[in-house]
This record gives sequence, structure tokens and C-alpha cells, in this order.
Amino acid sequence: MHWEKLVDQFANKSDLSKELVSQVESLTKFLEKVVSEKEDETFLEELVDLPQLAARAFDEGDEEAFDKMEKQITDLSTDEINRLLRYYTVFFHLMNSQEQREITRINRERAINTDPESPRGESIAEAVYFLKEEGYSAQEAADVIAQLDIQPTITAHPTEARRHSVMMKQQHITKMINKLGQGNLTPDERHQTTIDILNEVHLLLATDEVRSEKVTVEDEVENGMFFFMNAIWDTVPVLYDDLRRAFNTYYNEVPDFSTILRYRSWIGSDRDGNPNVTDDVTWNTVLEQRKNVMNLYLDELDQIRSYLSISQNKFDISDELSESLLEDEKKYTLSERYQRLYNKEPYRRKITFMMHKLEHQLELIAGENKAQILAGAKEYTSEDFIAELELISDSLVSTGLKSIGELGTLKHLLVRANTFGFHMAALDIRQHSKIHEDAVAELLSMAQVCDNYSDLEEADKVDLLVEELKNPRPLSPLKAQLGDQTAQMLEVFGVIDDMLSLDPQSFGSYIISMTHSVSDFFEVMILAKEVGLWSIEEGNVKSPIDVVPLFETIEDLSECGRFMTEIFETDLYQNHLKARNELQEIMLGYSDSNKDGGYWMANWALEQGQQDLGKVCRKYDVDFRLFHGRGGTVGRGGGRSNQAILALPPISNNGRIRFTEQGEVISFRYSLPDITRRHLEQIVNAMIRVTVAEKKVLDSEGAFFGTMETVANRSMEAYRDLIDEEGFWEWYTGKTPIEHISRLPIASRPVSRGSTKMADFDNLRAIPWNFAWTQVRYNVPGWYGTGVAFHKVIEEDDQALANLKKWYKNDIFFKSILDNTQREMARTHIQTSTIYPDNEGRRFHESIIGDFEKAKEAILKITEEDEILGHSNVILNSIKFRNPFTYPLNMIQVELLDRWSEHTEEEENKLRDALFLSINGIAAAMQSTG
Repeated sequence: MHWEKLVDQFANKSDLSKELVSQVESLTKFLEKVVSEKEDETFLEELVDLPQLAARAFDEGDEEAFDKMEKQITDLSTDEINRLLRYYTVFFHLMNSQEQREITRINRERAINTDPESPRGESIAEAVYFLKEEGYSAQEAADVIAQLDIQPTITAHPTEARRHSVMMKQQHITKMINKLGQGNLTPDERHQTTIDILNEVHLLLATDEVRSEKVTVEDEVENGMFFFMNAIWDTVPVLYDDLRRAFNTYYNEVPDFSTILRYRSWIGSDRDGNPNVTDDVTWNTVLEQRKNVMNLYLDELDQIRSYLSISQNKFDISDELSESLLEDEKKYTLSERYQRLYNKEPYRRKITFMMHKLEHQLELIAGENKAQILAGAKEYTSEDFIAELELISDSLVSTGLKSIGELGTLKHLLVRANTFGFHMAALDIRQHSKIHEDAVAELLSMAQVCDNYSDLEEADKVDLLVEELKNPRPLSPLKAQLGDQTAQMLEVFGVIDDMLSLDPQSFGSYIISMTHSVSDFFEVMILAKEVGLWSIEEGNVKSPIDVVPLFETIEDLSECGRFMTEIFETDLYQNHLKARNELQEIMLGYSDSNKDGGYWMANWALEQGQQDLGKVCRKYDVDFRLFHGRGGTVGRGGGRSNQAILALPPISNNGRIRFTEQGEVISFRYSLPDITRRHLEQIVNAMIRVTVAEKKVLDSEGAFFGTMETVANRSMEAYRDLIDEEGFWEWYTGKTPIEHISRLPIASRPVSRGSTKMADFDNLRAIPWNFAWTQVRYNVPGWYGTGVAFHKVIEEDDQALANLKKWYKNDIFFKSILDNTQREMARTHIQTSTIYPDNEGRRFHESIIGDFEKAKEAILKITEEDEILGHSNVILNSIKFRNPFTYPLNMIQVELLDRWSEHTEEEENKLRDALFLSINGIAAAMQSTG
């Protein structure tokens, strides 16, 4: 049987859509042709035979097939294994791209089949239609939109195992296969496209799946810029087109919309646990973003200049534009060519002057002289650039060319200028609270203020820090010999000072990871004060910095309301908030809370934390923005962003939101403009809905609260019993490929805090923790504890099951959490997990199986479905289709781990490369890492 027929067989069994099956068959045809050119018939048979045997062994329980598959893999050389892994991995990469294209096709099909009375679900049009149906006038609806403050935050967390070059090639191949499928090519075009696809597949197979060298921060910056400069750049203006179109449809008028979406980034600036992020790296990141966004503006201005060939002989220009041109002509001289070409074309002259100003800024960046860059930046700011674009637009409108001035290319450039400025994305800086404490302790000791700061009680720390903040003198003498860590901390604030001087929009927030106390706030303010970024003048605080706590552990989430009450009660901090327009940003950690307390406790603690924060901020009349540190996997807060937004507690919704976009989530959501548009319109839709929702507080005496408390506590008990049991860490490190994941060259940041080595459970970061569970198909962080918790709740309360059924149908928080659990359980495959070694016996494995079965039983009762994830056939069918091709990858990984345990020095590099490739292949198959 050929691979193409095998794929067709599994695709039909799993009920994939006809369109997707057709595309997958096409890609396998090309892949098989390339393989047949490079490999002999025996190898091709092996490639096809393993998934067939795997389906019989794992899905049908055929032990003979399992033994045969195991023997075939054992008999392979490491080189042969490498080649097999490469082909399977490329297949999954291309399959993933095809699924993205299928999502795009379905969305387009749905858009075509809509009308004003039934707009496409989760679209911007649907949200505006909802406002209209709810009785909002056009102005009231526009006021709702004006409240929105949406800030996706791109991070470089190490969850994208693919190389950038691999992603580009798979997108090109998928695009060309779709082109072939459209059926409108000439014979010559079809022939050439076929050749192009085969060549691209050859190149993909010839490209290293796994980087040979560890990723640098500079590499991460470059990768991040790719998404900003392509799908994000292309998509953002389209959202505002959608808004204008929706208002025109439902209200017959189009208001002016303020900027509701801006991006932030941690790439090149997140210092927590990453010694590779230095001051120079952060500064160079700022300049790189500035350079790239200016070059994009130059390209667009060049296009608009070609477009705006309006002669002053036929149309006047506004007096304001005329005056602006006179000012430009006093300062700058156009070349003789441009003077001749644009003598009667004022818009082209104006745009040429704007381009000259941008080019001058780029020359300063290329010169690398910081003083000149900072001085020159004030000559032409993003505000100046926006004002000049508005000047052109207003002139066109006022002189009878309204459609040109308010729509199209110029309007899109104005949207981009307001969104991206000259900074592209504001950079946050994050650091661990302990680093701040140590630096402040040294400064206080050097200034002979206190020699034992770290030993003080919290109240004494706060009193001391408040007094020092009020004292205008610095703690550190100008030429003091500070320790490296303290000196570096002060240099960080020096870089922030430079960023703010260059462009105030280039710096976002200062985030304190592992915030445990009020003193954590004041320590950051002390450090800012040392470099002149925080001061009190005539009783008023002056500060350009937002200080943001990050609550990550279950304990900190449970105390965050009390904590923020304490900080808001402090006179000095109230004064600080006045300097920051009474806005407090607060970050919530989804990854560490899950790793700390398990899935249900983390989600319930986050829900309760948001309830508490919403009440406290409203009580003290503090404007606030919650920042959700969501990861890619369900175990780290992953899932559909719009559903997560709709599930947020109403009391915490005020139109403002931030959330992280990480790893493979970035490449999925931001590789294709159509996918990006769908992602962002779903977020805008959800934010409009929650912003107008009733701001009610959850009844802490009600049945729902009581049941969720019980589920959270009992699931956490089960989870902690598992991971705290003696021998667990040894079992986990032996059962999963965590040792090899920790060595994968996929990110600049170490896998453990304070170490480049995998230390222990407490120090291991949540990302590799999740990644390892995913590889062996347990997916424990996304569901473990569910079985014990729900089994006991249902068993102890006769009304519980009826309530759970009701809440699943009517409560979006409960439904979204339970559906995410189902997704992780559907991707769990215990038979696969069983084949991995058990060096500590089977008791941990049996605990996991036991909870899985209990969870499955309870969930099917609650959802009243026949199988887990039965409500989502698309995802379930994809999992079923992928499984037979995924099983061999796991079997191969087990064989490689076995060989690794007994390898010689000569075999080490080859085996390690094969293990890396197996990890990459399973990540592609599972569409998930950490």
C-alpha cells in the first residue's frame, strides 16, 4: 500500500472534511514522490507499514502487530530512524499547515453565506449587531468601542520547536498545493507549480528540523519581528474596516474610532531567569523594532506617493497643508528631480518630505551613536508623523476628495501609525522579586541605612522603603563599587530611561515576577529613584513607570485582593498612582499556578483572584487592566482566547485586557493574515460583549461557589499527592524525555530558574514541565485531579450531578474549563504512555490511569455525550486521524531513550540529534509543546 492510500484510509475513518482530505492526499502524493526518489522501496514500505501496524496495535489491541512494530523499530539503525522521523515530522508540519488553510476556507465560506440579520458568529459585525439588538444607540455603541484597550503581548517563551525556515517552507508548500486544487491553472502553470512544490519539499527535507546551535535572544527578536511585519501588520487596519462596515450596516453612520488594539512584547526584554537578556540586547531590540517599522512606513509612503498624483491645477489644498509645506521647504531641500516631478503635485511633495525625515532617523540608527540617536529622535516623533498623515487626510476631505482621505491606503497607514508608532510594540521588562530585594539590600547597606534589610519583618521593610522614597538623596554614591547584580539592576533602569527618552511608547511596564508582598513594589520604586525615574517634588510623585505585580502561586492568587487593598491604602502609593493616571496593571500567572496547584485549583484560584481584584480596584476607584499570562497548552491557560475572555468574571471586565501569545500559539495565530484576522475579531467580539455585561459578583454562599471550592480543593489534594509522593521526581525524569527537552536549542532562556540545568520540581519552569507530559501522551497538567474531585462531589451530593449538567449548559466559565479538560483528555493516550519505561514501578502510572477513568466517567455524565470531546467533532476527528501516524513516533522515541541509556561516547551526538528530532516530531503531531 502506498502512503497516499494509507492517508486516504485513515482520513476517511476519522471523517475529516472532503476538502481537507483532498489537500492532505495531494501533499502526501508529493511527499511520497520525493521519498521514492531518495529512498529504496524497502524504506518506503517501512514508512507505510508502521502506521498500519500501529493502528492495529494501539486502536484494535492486536498484540502481534505491536510485537512486529516493536521488532521493526528495534532492527533499525539510528540513521534509518533519523530518516523515518524526518519524513513523519515533515508530514505533520504540512498537515498542520493544511488545517490552517482549512480553517481559512471554512471562515470564508461562512462569511459568504451571511447577511445583515445573521452575521458570522464571533465576528465584529455580530458584536455590533448585538449592541444594536440590545438597544444601544450609535453613540452609545461607539462609546463601548472607545472603552476597549486590547494588548496582546508577544513572548519568546520556548514552546516553538520549529525553526523559522521550516515554518516558511511549509507555508509555501501548502499555499502551492491549494493553488493546484483551485483548478484554474493552465497546463503550463500546473506543471511549473508541481515542480515548485517538489523542489520545496526537497528543500524542507534537506533543512535541519532542530537547530544545531542554541537560540540567541537576537534570533528570537528576528523571529518575533517576522510576525509583526507580516500578518499582524497586514491585519490590524482590516479590523477597523470591519468596525466601520458594521456601524454603517446597523446604524447607517460611522464614528471615528480611537485605537483599541496595541501590541506589547517581552522578546529581548524579559530578564526573569534569562541572563542572556542584557542592557545592550534590550537597547538593540528597541532600535531594531524602530528601524523595521520605519522601513515599513517608507514602503507605504512610497506607494501612497505614487497613488496621490493630485494636481494643484485641479484641486486646492488646505491652508494647513500649504503652511506645512512652506515649513518643510525652509528646513529641507528636495532633489532637483523631485522638484521637477512634483512641482504641481503638493501631496507628493509632502510625502517626499516625510520620507526624508524617516530616512534621517534611520541614518541615526545606522550610526549607532546613542547620544545622537536620542537627540535626533526629538526632531521627528511618531506624533509628528501621525499629525502629518492627518494633515494630508484632512486636506483631501476638505477639498472634495473625502473618499480618498478617509478610506483606503491612507486610512490604513494612519491606523498602523496609531497602533505601532515608531516603536512597533512596547517592551515590558520583567524581573524576579528576589533580585530586586537583594539589590536594594546592598544599596541600603552601602548607604549605611540598614545592614540587615532582608531580615526585617515586612512592616519594617515597608516603613523603611517609604522613608527612603521620600528622601531626595540617592542611596548609592556616584562611583560606588556595587556588586555585579546590583550594578546590572541599576543599568536596567538606565536602559528604561534611554527608552523613554527615545520614545515614551517604546517602554511598557515593569513587571515583578513572584510578587509576594507590598515591599516588592517599593523596592522597584527605590531602584527607579536611583536613576531619576521616580521622585517626589512638592509633595507630588513624578514617575513614567507602571509597576506591575505578577501573582503566580495559588497562595499569592488567594491573597491578591488583600495585598492590593494594602498597597492602595498606602498614601505614598496612592500618590504614585496619581502620577500614572490612576491606572494599575496586574498580571496573573497561569503556568506556575497550574504547576503549583493543578488544573482545577489554578483555574478556580484565578477566577477568585479576578473577582477579588475587580472588587478592590472598583472600591478604591482605581482604573485597572488585568494581564493574563496564558500559555499555549491547557495546562498553562491555553485554549480559545475569546472563550477565555467570555468566561472572565464580570466584575473584572472594564474593556481593558492584556494576554500573552507564546511559542507555537504565535506561529499558529500569526502566520497567515486570514487566521490572524479571525483570532483578533474573535477577541474584539468577546471584549465588546463582556464590557457591557452586568458587573455582578459571584455569590460565595451559592451552590456553584461551594461545588467549585470542593472540586478545586480535592483536585489539588490529588495532584499534590501525586507529585509530592516519594520517588515521583525520579519516576517523572525517567518516564519522560525531560532531560533531552532541557537541552533542546529552541530558546535563549534556561529551563530552570537560577540554573542552566534541570534541577528539581520547584525550579523547573512550567513550560518544559508541560512539554514533557505532552510528549508521552499523559497531558497530566490539563486534567489530573478531575476524576477524584468530581467522583467525590457527585457521590456525596444527590443534587450535584444535576447542578453540574445545568452549569455545563449555562455557565460559560464552567463549560470552558471542562471543555479544555476534555480536549487534553482526548489527546491523552494511556496505551502510548504505557510503553515508556517505569523505573520506579507502576504506582504513579496506575494513579494517573485511575483518575483518568474516573474523570471520563464523570465528564460523560455531565456532558451527556457518548465520548470525551463528543461536542467537537473537528478536533476529535483530527486527533483520530493523527494517532496512527503519532504512535510510531512514540515507539521510536522509546527505542531511542533505551539506546541512550546504554550509549557509547561515539554514538552520543547522533543519538541526541535523533532524540531531538523525535521530540520535534511528536510536538508537530500533537500540535503542542509546552
